[in-house]
Amino acid sequence: MSDNNSDKNAGKPGLASLRTRPFERNFALTKLGLGAGSQIVAHSIANLFRGEVSRTEADREFYRRQAEVLRDELGQLKGSVMKAGQMLSLYGQYFLPEEAVTVLSQLQDDTPAVHWRVVQPVLERALGRSRLAELEVDERPLAAASLGQAHRATRKSDGLQLVVKIQYPGVADAIESDIRTLARLISMTRMAPKGLDLAPIFAELREMLHREVDYSAERSFTQSFGERLADDPRFVVPGVLTEYCSDQVITTTYEYGHHVKDVAVQGLSQERRNALGRAFVQLFVTELFGWGMVQTDPHFGNYRIRPDADGQDRIVLLDFGATRVFGRGFVDHYANIVRGGVDRDRDQIVHGAVGIGLMDAQFPKSVLDAFCDMCEMITEPFAGNDTGRVPARLLNAQGEYKWGDSDLPMRAGQLAAKNAFSKHFRLPPREIVFLHRRLSGVFIMLATLHAEVDARPLLLDVL
Repeated sequence: MSDNNSDKNAGKPGLASLRTRPFERNFALTKLGLGAGSQIVAHSIANLFRGEVSRTEADREFYRRQAEVLRDELGQLKGSVMKAGQMLSLYGQYFLPEEAVTVLSQLQDDTPAVHWRVVQPVLERALGRSRLAELEVDERPLAAASLGQAHRATRKSDGLQLVVKIQYPGVADAIESDIRTLARLISMTRMAPKGLDLAPIFAELREMLHREVDYSAERSFTQSFGERLADDPRFVVPGVLTEYCSDQVITTTYEYGHHVKDVAVQGLSQERRNALGRAFVQLFVTELFGWGMVQTDPHFGNYRIRPDADGQDRIVLLDFGATRVFGRGFVDHYANIVRGGVDRDRDQIVHGAVGIGLMDAQFPKSVLDAFCDMCEMITEPFAGNDTGRVPARLLNAQGEYKWGDSDLPMRAGQLAAKNAFSKHFRLPPREIVFLHRRLSGVFIMLATLHAEVDARPLLLDVL
């Protein structure tokens, strides 16, 4: 679990209760949907008297207000419906209004904790009173998320510092009802385009939610990452204490570190920040192309930096609930896209894209060329010191890419808007949505570190 909310959660009273019963949650969301319906009628009537420009502006404001109401209500409900709202912001970038995506994405950063009396019974039932008595648990939450929250704890026998992650009561049982209700709500608010079949999207959200409440799988992924990285001094993975775990509780060692934006990290030398950047890139390409197992949640709260006086800075990896396993076939096809983008081999790009369902070989050449243009652009940081392709201002004297100065996301967004695929548009495979979430997180992490890293050899070593 990320602890990006630890400072603002500490000492706060938290939500006094959770609406976990299906009737309560359905009633709250249905009332929200009815309110949205009346606003849609009023907005549509007002549009009849607006000019084209003012109508566009009014539409944007309308979608923003609708999304804000949805965000606020989901934030209070917590549980699977809130997590589904977070994930919807990822899928939504492909079909929801930009204003709605911007607002819904805030669900990931604004998560109130719940009061201790709500989660304490879950902890007691999960561990038993005698086992729980071995721990001294801080009632103030260290971190809060949509499906659960984390508390610091100390093992009384030896003073070992721990983190206890507790799943909110009733969230696993509410998944099916929450997904059905959210699907109806999106339809009622008219934020999705007419005719778009949302069933596959909500099927994926349902599957994802069941995975994220599977604490047994999360423990296994945490242990697997720990074993794979045990001999790499650049990384720290919390240890799992199975005796304090259950299907609703995960307990790990507490691993300290600084937020990447902390002055202790930002003040590191360029060389040390570059080393951290290389580690982040190498970890990602190894997870995908080497292991086929990727932690897909890029929130900064899931990573902590532990500077060391001897210069061997370490990256603390937290929360493996969003880990996904990718099939070898998908990985190989995706590798073709990446390698084709890096080498400007368009046949290889198209071959990989067709293999994973992003493109169809029968698409017009203009559509395939537009897709290849995009692939070649977004692999720019892996192109090496080719100044004919990489803007000279983004390369330092050693030919390393200056991630913090790059405007690549903006350029890629402009190209995507210019080359919209119209009737050839298709929602990307679900693997792509979550994989690109992590990839964008890697870019933002290196940009925040102002790292100067040539990522080409790191990629090609793994490919």
